[in-house]
Amino acid sequence: LEGTGAPQPIRVSSTTDASAARFCESVESGHSAHGASADIARRLNITASPIRLDSQAKYAVLAAGGAELLMRLLNPGKESYKECIWDQAAGAILLEEAGGRISDLRGKPLDFSAGRKLVNNTGVLASNGILHAAALQAVRMVLTFP
Repeated sequence: LEGTGAPQPIRVSSTTDASAARFCESVESGHSAHGASADIARRLNITASPIRLDSQAKYAVLAAGGAELLMRLLNPGKESYKECIWDQAAGAILLEEAGGRISDLRGKPLDFSAGRKLVNNTGVLASNGILHAAALQAVRMVLTFP
């Protein structure tokens, strides 16, 4: 836009203290396990309320430093659900270009090569990169995987 200065790249947050982190999750409880997210947040000593948004807007918030974690957890009884690639691919690129990290809940890179769904992955965890290992550890303490 004219008169607004040169474009500035967006960057993920540089927060290193998990207790100061904020996390994003879906508004719809049917899209993510809010109770499990709250348990993970407690294990990380996060006291801030979650930022609840739908669509890939969560990735934009994370990439621009407005939050440090994004959790897409599986609801009880829906453990076999697989994410659609179109719900994750563009956001994953945006986040990684801004310095963040994304994986599934086991820590595996997202595999966009297996068709329309992330059949080789379980859920999604995105972060500012710095807090990724701590978040994965908290996920492992709260969730069980088949």
